[in-house]
Amino acid sequence: MFSGCGVKESRTVVQFASWGSKSEVDIIKPLLNDFEKQNPDIKVDFMHIPQNYFQKIHLLFASNTAPDVIFINNQYLPVYANAGVLEELESETKFYSQAVKALSWNGKLYAMPRDVSNLVLFYNKDLFDKNGVSYPSDNWTFEEFLGKAKQLSKNGNFGISFEEDPLFYLPYLMSNGGGFYDTDKPESRDAIDFYADLRKKYHVAPEKSESASATMAQIFLQQRLGMYLSGRWMVPKLREEANFNWDIAKFPKGTKGSIVPLDASGWAIAKSSLHKEEAMKLVNYLSSAESIKKLCESGLIVPALKEASACIFDNKKPESSRIFLDVIETSVPTPVTVDYREVLDKLKKDMEPRFN
Repeated sequence: MFSGCGVKESRTVVQFASWGSKSEVDIIKPLLNDFEKQNPDIKVDFMHIPQNYFQKIHLLFASNTAPDVIFINNQYLPVYANAGVLEELESETKFYSQAVKALSWNGKLYAMPRDVSNLVLFYNKDLFDKNGVSYPSDNWTFEEFLGKAKQLSKNGNFGISFEEDPLFYLPYLMSNGGGFYDTDKPESRDAIDFYADLRKKYHVAPEKSESASATMAQIFLQQRLGMYLSGRWMVPKLREEANFNWDIAKFPKGTKGSIVPLDASGWAIAKSSLHKEEAMKLVNYLSSAESIKKLCESGLIVPALKEASACIFDNKKPESSRIFLDVIETSVPTPVTVDYREVLDKLKKDMEPRFN
């Protein structure tokens, strides 16, 4: 292999594709440099794809030019695993079992887990205090949740966020014994009714016209929302921009308990790779405790690696960081299928009139 200056490259080149913000890339690049120092016979060609990631990965697979190592999530993994283009990996007990399950297809692991993603309720402690509302407990119910949302909905403020993306109402369905694929079940209908009523009947969540072009994150930062359903990816932004006291709580309990969907992302190896041994070295390095801790310190991720999970206790907000780990135990991997994107599109279309 020749480099651009005409000098023969004696090292094996492993191509690695990933998405990620600038802050994430700023962590990844030094890790890759460190890997190359530890493995002087391997050079990593980092392919950063910040937008339309999976469309581009799909085209690379279609043209037989897939990268050796691909950062992937559980929502898209079935498409590639089912097509037989990913290498099967050995399952590992050092990761949370939910992460392994999320990144498996037909019982086989196809991506080494990096992080898990679940949902918690961020809440504005100052707004709770101002309105004389007690903070959420670990065992609060839908009824208590609604009661607090009503108490917080005063003076143009709202108790709870409302988003029409199915990710944000799946916890209501799951906690009530329902789900995406059985929306005709009474449990699912009841949960959807409850969610829609937060906006339409109880007026504790903003209508589309009331949020205008602002996102729920922006409204929460403006202190117009008492509670905001989101994930750990919001932590760096809140640490930087929130000028009020905030913390996190578990999603409230429905008839089946407090259940939120769990997603995961990790590193897969293309079956077409000509350098599988070197690719596996890179994957093992990236999924090591040392590497995961560096990614975790940014506040962006909840590690899928049990050994590295303590890194979320960094003496910064939120005070109740343990909840990110507690929630893993009761989470259920998002029920993903090969046609998951079509399912989501149909749900959005079907629910739009219900929510508006």
